[in-house]
Amino acid sequence: MKAKKILAGLMAAALVAVPLAGCGSTQNSTATADTASTAADAEAQAAAQLIGDDFSTLDTTGTTITFWHSMGGVNGEAMTALVDKFNQENQYGITVEAVYQGSYDDAINKLKSAQIGNMGADLVQIYDIGTRFMIDSGWVIPMQQLIDASGYDLSQIEPNIAAYYTTDAGLYSMPFNSSTPLLYYNKDMFDAAGITEIPTSLDEIAEVGDQLKEKAGTQEVLAMSVYGWWFEQFLCKQGLEMVDNGNGRTAPATKVVFDENGGALNILNAWKKLYDEGYAPNVGRSGSDTATTDFTSGKAAMMLGSTASLKQVLQDTGDSFEVGTAYFPAVSASDEGGVSIGGGSLWALNNNDPVKLAATWRFIEFLISPESQAYWNAQTGYFPVTTAAADEEVYKQNMEQYPQFQTAIDQLHDSAPQYAGALLSVFPESRQIVETEIEEMLNGSQSAEDAVKAITEQVNDSIENYNLING
Repeated sequence: MKAKKILAGLMAAALVAVPLAGCGSTQNSTATADTASTAADAEAQAAAQLIGDDFSTLDTTGTTITFWHSMGGVNGEAMTALVDKFNQENQYGITVEAVYQGSYDDAINKLKSAQIGNMGADLVQIYDIGTRFMIDSGWVIPMQQLIDASGYDLSQIEPNIAAYYTTDAGLYSMPFNSSTPLLYYNKDMFDAAGITEIPTSLDEIAEVGDQLKEKAGTQEVLAMSVYGWWFEQFLCKQGLEMVDNGNGRTAPATKVVFDENGGALNILNAWKKLYDEGYAPNVGRSGSDTATTDFTSGKAAMMLGSTASLKQVLQDTGDSFEVGTAYFPAVSASDEGGVSIGGGSLWALNNNDPVKLAATWRFIEFLISPESQAYWNAQTGYFPVTTAAADEEVYKQNMEQYPQFQTAIDQLHDSAPQYAGALLSVFPESRQIVETEIEEMLNGSQSAEDAVKAITEQVNDSIENYNLING
């Protein structure tokens, strides 16, 4: 882990000033403000030496860069098409070699075996929950440095998407494949049950459960997989934070706070109520396709799913029933928070090569161009991260064909940067812990209170161990 020690101190120290985003209000930490300012200045100077004043005019003719990504299937085909288009049309003499690395976990694990300055890749796609780890790693040139050096207008990026990848030090990675969760519902069942108001909370879902069962013959009211992402989203919908230090944005988190602010218990109590009353049975963890299958087969009246699943859901249902989409539900109708994004972003790796860095930025600019983002949205269902993509004809045609996607756009715009969600170094472990303890609760092995306690203790242990090793 030598790579982590080179820039990690600078980067970690640079993240202790004013918080920019989280799932609730935060307070400034002033104890290390002077240190943060000094570290941020040092980081900026180091990046400036690598980038240089002539960054935007560097000759990249004949330069080849390597791009690691984790897009397979249809998404992989769309990624290949974009890379091919860039290679054929760019005027900078740049060639991009795109390499599929398997899952997001596979990609980040491969990085861990590399060395600073010889990472094996120049650009890498990393999932949202790897953000804090990548910031701490010392492997990257913060995207904000490339933006400043090139003069790119960051206001072109959807602010509620950029917020997730932003700290007080600026944007660390470039959003690329972003999604949010939705409530999918069977319009035919709702019409048969005489339900005209779509539930906006778990409490309201419980209120219409009997109506759907008795009047529409619904076997399963809500197909909700046991998924850590849902837990995190329910915290955001409450406007509450997951961890301390500005939700991990002013400095690396040292503990969870969902036990102290009551958010976790609110979630688990509402979840258990839906389960106990027979409205939301345990359909398996996030890796299971049961929830989607139950919905698309007409067994379930509603399901929770990503916006990126919309095209697949519509394809699988065909003409069997009309699919409706609504905002991701809150825990209680009185909650006034928002949603956090999922998906992945693009990280520029520090290989100490300014020419390759310039080439990498030019490829990034291509990927986030309105034309590329409109194509990406139409082919995959991910959000266009660039606002001007909405003016592209391919985007307009896609929205006309799939009007359900407008819900996702509206939900994104109705949220706010302060609900961007947490940055946590041990997110993968945290999600596994959350899912295991929720399953134990649903199986009757423990109460909601005990589940919250178990989650808190285990995630805090993971955070402490990580900080000790990487501090």
